[in-house]
Amino acid sequence: MKEITLEQFHQTANAILEQLRGVIVGQEALIHDLLVCLLAGGNALLEGVPGLGKTLLVRTLAEVLDCSFKRIQFTPDLMPADIVGTMIITVSEDGSRGFRFERGPIFANLVLADEINRAAPRTQSALLEAMQEGRATVAGETHHLPRPFFVLATQNPIELEGTYPLPEAQLDRFLYKIDVPYPDEAQMVEIARRTTGLHVPRGKKVADAAALLAMQSLARQVPVADQVLRYAARIVGATHPQSERAPDSVRRNLRVGASPRGVQALIWAGKVEALLDDRKAVSIDDIRKVAYPALRHRLILNFEALAEGISPDSIVERVLEHVPVGE
Repeated sequence: MKEITLEQFHQTANAILEQLRGVIVGQEALIHDLLVCLLAGGNALLEGVPGLGKTLLVRTLAEVLDCSFKRIQFTPDLMPADIVGTMIITVSEDGSRGFRFERGPIFANLVLADEINRAAPRTQSALLEAMQEGRATVAGETHHLPRPFFVLATQNPIELEGTYPLPEAQLDRFLYKIDVPYPDEAQMVEIARRTTGLHVPRGKKVADAAALLAMQSLARQVPVADQVLRYAARIVGATHPQSERAPDSVRRNLRVGASPRGVQALIWAGKVEALLDDRKAVSIDDIRKVAYPALRHRLILNFEALAEGISPDSIVERVLEHVPVGE
């Protein structure tokens, strides 16, 4: 694996951002969080109603990165074999029969799982091993996925017809859950200007797989002080309703808090935020900044909270207010 300098890291990151901004109107926070998730080596879940450009953003990212790309449209009749692959019968020249593994679309660097919550839980679970361990097991044989491996999933709000809630185990494997907001009036005018003419803007390739792996490796080397590690652990611990550190809002509204993957997500994303801000160590502010996208999908609300319309982001806000910075 090649090594890069901090300056090269910034040049490549800025080039990716520039290309995305040339196609996607507004959505600065969304683009930034998507880049952080990519460089942290995690998977991202984008949620928003249809038509907000979620798929366009992911396809543009695939155009910007010189990596293999596959798109999976999730539908109610999609089967696990349609994602991972299947064993097929082959016939050799001498007439003998055998089996050959036909790889599915998951064997790519960048996988777009479009409208993931329109497929049944059985099909959604086909991604679990791939997202966590970077491999897939079929007929007792393990197949390693290419590196880097990045799942970008889009989902529609659960209130829409024909959707299935993602299992908690699968949600926990996403580093970030990113909410996609509606564009404002000025942004909608610019969207119309860019997309209704003869020439539609497209992204240009500015990085390849080797560059991404080098950037991810550099991010993993960013040091984290014990004070910052303990702060991240306290935040996650305060999301558990049975914890003494939990604020009243957590005890009233949460059924399950964040898992240890939540701590990992805070640290991994914090390291990337530090590098993007031209710093060589993770700060408390980095942890606070990434807390919302890193934790919102790991908090399981109880029935009363769902009935009252309590949002996970409001719980994260209360936790950040409650947990002391220094202790």
